Amino acid sequence: MQTIQQTPDLSAYLAADEAIDHHHPLVRETAARLAEGVADSYEYARVAFEFVRDTIPHSQDSGDLRVTWRASDVLEQRTGICYAKAHALTALLRAEDIPTALCYQKFDVVHGLVAVRFNGAWHRQDPRGNKPGVDARFSLDGERLAFTPDPASNELDYPVLYAAPHPVVLDALTAARDRPHLWQTLPTAL
Repeated sequence: MQTIQQTPDLSAYLAADEAIDHHHPLVRETAARLAEGVADSYEYARVAFEFVRDTIPHSQDSGDLRVTWRASDVLEQRTGICYAKAHALTALLRAEDIPTALCYQKFDVVHGLVAVRFNGAWHRQDPRGNKPGVDARFSLDGERLAFTPDPASNELDYPVLYAAPHPVVLDALTAARDRPHLWQTLPTAL
């Protein structure tokens, strides 16, 4: 898939904001722990991806009613939906100076993932969390995402790589009282 950077300024994909708070002490501590013993930034990116995918349950899968959206909160509370997990992975990667974008797919609702930049190209990754029927993997050699859109069903990959969470996603997360409320207000399009 051909992706489009929201901004040509690559430094925007290293920036911190309210949701991608990679200067927060918990994010920095987690990144430092994950970086111990890794050989290079590619290995770090894979380790960080697997950490978020495997140790932070998707709240729908686990039945957790809490809604997280800030990367540090996702790491602290160990829960989040796809968007929140993407925010956590983005923060961990940016903490180690790996350009990372937020990107989205459209199914019945919008699904969140990330793209990492290596060797002059963007590579999409989906830290949603595996379960029966879902087997996402970190890869720079072809996508191994959780879901593949079916254009015949009006599903699609949005091509834009965002430097910050899309406003409709962030608004839904921050306005939700709990996950059942969030499920009623998930965005159906960007």
